[in-house]
Amino acid sequence: METNLNNNSQHTSVSVLMINSQGMMLSVQGNDYFVSYNRVPWLRDARISSALNVRMSGPDAIEWPDLDVDLEIESLKHPERYPLVMKRSPFDAL
Repeated sequence: METNLNNNSQHTSVSVLMINSQGMMLSVQGNDYFVSYNRVPWLRDARISSALNVRMSGPDAIEWPDLDVDLEIESLKHPERYPLVMKRSPFDAL
């Protein structure tokens, strides 16, 4: 599925190119990125229809609205700058 902010420009679009057991390949603004489930575990058990429902969320981010997952495009370009860190909430059970 491809979503365009402007139907005449590939630079404002995102699409899923491939899904496999390790992650998914995305085309975002004319560039291809592999998104590993190790880096974005919320996509691992997603239904295919939900994983394909990806869209631009402004000029600098993409989102999967069915999964409540958002990624900055910069994190796709430079994943080493965005370590996966989970912060504990004071409401979490010990």
